[in-house]
Amino acid sequence: MNNYQKWFLASRPWSFMMTAVSVSVGGALGSMDGNFSWFLYILTLAGVILMHAAANLFNDYYDFLSGVDSLEASTAQYRPHPLVDGSLKPREVFVEAFCLLCIAAIIGIFLTVTRGWTILVIAGIGAFAGVFYTAPPFRYKYRALGEVSVFLMWGPLMVEGAYFVQRQTLSMDAFWISLPLGVLVALVLLANNIRDTMNDEKRGIKTLAVIAGRRKGTWIYVMMVELAYLSIILMALAGPLNLWSLMVLISLPLCFNLLREVIKDMPIDADARTAKLNTVFGVLLLLSLIIERLT
Repeated sequence: MNNYQKWFLASRPWSFMMTAVSVSVGGALGSMDGNFSWFLYILTLAGVILMHAAANLFNDYYDFLSGVDSLEASTAQYRPHPLVDGSLKPREVFVEAFCLLCIAAIIGIFLTVTRGWTILVIAGIGAFAGVFYTAPPFRYKYRALGEVSVFLMWGPLMVEGAYFVQRQTLSMDAFWISLPLGVLVALVLLANNIRDTMNDEKRGIKTLAVIAGRRKGTWIYVMMVELAYLSIILMALAGPLNLWSLMVLISLPLCFNLLREVIKDMPIDADARTAKLNTVFGVLLLLSLIIERLT
């Protein structure tokens, strides 16, 4: 495996689908209120995915330096971790993250100049949240703020940002529709933290799962999944969505299977399976918006 392949794996490319879903939903909502620009959509998607990749690399870099990620940690047991297995050096990962961040910044500056200063604010918040997730001096992931940040980033910030690029204004409809997407992505992190509770406690890391406890954390997970589906039903019946959005309920068998196992005992791959649920949920929501747009 050459260095390019190692760098690609280190960026966790399998997680980018969640980003693509949030950006696509925001773009689709923008298309319903006017013309749709494929160029702006692709540019937005590229910029946000590059920022996501940089954030993943910074996260692993600082987790590795602080000793959180090691061969004994569950994270290294179920996914490739080039820093932990020694196939990449810390400096290489940091340089890659910085380069990706710079490219994302160039795209953000272009969108700011062509679409409006709101993009600069949104991109700035996203960059700050991505870098200081585990980087000092904030390291807010270890202060039980990780789930809150992920919810805001993949929910309102990403969806509203993609909407703004298309329409040059913000939308309350986009805000409400973004909430279940943000919740499900935040639950990917919560599932990971519930699984890592013992490891985090040993290292003095405070996460929502550590504070609430494994059992209460599991019930928070279950209730938030239920709220994500309930919100779609309510918005389909009362607005701003329409009945086509009930297509999301097609994903319920996948949801029930996951919840059944989570209640029994949090699976080691619960975060990956939650990400899969988010993808199916989001793609079905996106399809419903496209159908509504075309009919």
